[in-house]
Amino acid sequence: MPPPYFSCLIATQSVPELPEVETVVRGLRPHLEGATLAQVVVRRPDLRQPFPKDFARRLTGRRVVSLSRRAKYILAQLDDDVQLLAHLGMSGRMVLHTGPPPPPGKHDHVVFMTDRGTQVVFSDPRRFGLMTLIAPGEAPSHPLLRDIGPEPLGNAFDGPLLAERLRGKKTPLKAALLDQRVVAGLGNIYVCEALFQAGLSPRRQARTVGPVRAVRLATAIREVLHAAIAAGGSSLRDYVGSSGELGYFQHNFSVYDREGQPCPGCDCDGTVRRIVQSGRSTFFCPQRQR
Repeated sequence: MPPPYFSCLIATQSVPELPEVETVVRGLRPHLEGATLAQVVVRRPDLRQPFPKDFARRLTGRRVVSLSRRAKYILAQLDDDVQLLAHLGMSGRMVLHTGPPPPPGKHDHVVFMTDRGTQVVFSDPRRFGLMTLIAPGEAPSHPLLRDIGPEPLGNAFDGPLLAERLRGKKTPLKAALLDQRVVAGLGNIYVCEALFQAGLSPRRQARTVGPVRAVRLATAIREVLHAAIAAGGSSLRDYVGSSGELGYFQHNFSVYDREGQPCPGCDCDGTVRRIVQSGRSTFFCPQRQR
C-alpha cells in the first residue's frame, strides 16, 4: 500500500544536495511517471523568479513521460517534449497526497493533480525554489544546465575524469568540488565526507590532485553519495523520506558537524577541526587528511 504522503523538507540553513534531490525523485517517480497532469494550480506569480507565461495551462493535460535528476535539479519530461525543471531552493518540499488532500497551506505555491487522483504540492516558505519550462531540445543550452559538470554517479565519472576537471585549478580542493561546473550536485556536507574518506585536505590546491589521488577521491565521492541515497538523504532538521521517516545518514557522518570529536576509524589521535572556507564551515582531520 503506498505511503499516505511523500515529503522532503530541506533545512533552511542548507540547500539540498544530490542525495536529497535523488531521494525526492525516486519517491515521486512511481506516482508521476505515466500520469497525466489533470489540473495545475499556481497560487503566486513567482518564486525565486517569475513562472513562465501560461505555466499552468501549458502543463495541464500533459503526460509525465519520465522523472529524473540533473545535479540538484528535478526534471520532468512531458509528452510534448517540453521539460519541467524544478529546484527546491533552501526550504522547498514536495508533498504527495494519495488520499483526500488537506486544505492548502500558506506556503503551498504550486499544486499538480494527476489523473490517478494523487496530488503533488510544492511548498516553499522562503521562496528560493524555482520552476520553469524548457522548450524541446533546449536543455543542453539552457542557462541553468549548460555549464554543469559531469554527474558523479554517472558511468563516465572516474579518477582520470576528475583529475582532468581539477587540472590547473589554483583554488582549495573543497572550493573546486563545490563548483557545479567541476562536478554536478556536490554540496558542503558530502564534500567534507568524501575528502575525509579519501584522506585529502580541503585546503590542498585542487591542481595538486594527480592521478592516484584523483582515483581515491572519485571512489570516495561515489561511495559517500551511494551511502547517503541508501539512507534516504540527510536530516539536518526534519528531512522526511517517502516512508514518512527521517533520513538517517547524518548518524553516519565521519566529520561533518563533529568539531572537537576524535577522528573516527583511524589511529592518528587527531580530532575533527572546523575552519571556514568561502564563508562555509569545513570539517576535517588535519592529521589524517593531507
